[in-house]
Amino acid sequence: MVEPGERDLATLSHMRTARLGSVNVVHALIPHRWEPDRQTAIDKRPIAGRAWVHPLGVKGDQQIDRRVHGGPDKALYAYSAEDASWWERELGRELPPGAFGENLTTTGLDITDAVIGEVWRLGTAVVQVSMPRYPCRTFAGFWDVADLIKRFIDHGAPGAYLRVLQPGELGAGDQIVVEGRRAGGTTIGDVFTRRRPMPDAVPM
Repeated sequence: MVEPGERDLATLSHMRTARLGSVNVVHALIPHRWEPDRQTAIDKRPIAGRAWVHPLGVKGDQQIDRRVHGGPDKALYAYSAEDASWWERELGRELPPGAFGENLTTTGLDITDAVIGEVWRLGTAVVQVSMPRYPCRTFAGFWDVADLIKRFIDHGAPGAYLRVLQPGELGAGDQIVVEGRRAGGTTIGDVFTRRRPMPDAVPM
């Protein structure tokens, strides 16, 4: 965990209004758009009340393809409501919380600017930013946008996978407290831009 002396206090100060907009878990397993014999758990929707998070995710959620989702380094996926609003304007349609397959929809937080290793407290849980999310054909199929992978990569706002450092409860409305952020650290956007894959190289 980053020590207080290493925090970028100027950055932390503008994050004090960051909150958790919703917690989303799988609504139903649905067929893969282009491979009907496969199922996907990408259809996430907000839950009422509070949720328990543990080192492998949110209680009640599922991940089907563990090659590219889930596990300790990808226990949770966070996407911001502000980035979702950009996509609503781009596509001309509503994208409710969970539409990106995210477990946590945030408000008031620039996730693309989050530093790898940054630590957040949400409710009684403590999580750590681990890596950006790279889009897959399942995502494009869920939205039924054939060129979504390329567009998502070009836009460069991938959201972030999170590790769970301390299991606990969280819920919509909780403040997101950035407890540790290394000044000058590598951001989610930095990693995504440097490692941006070619669309045909993204795992399904």
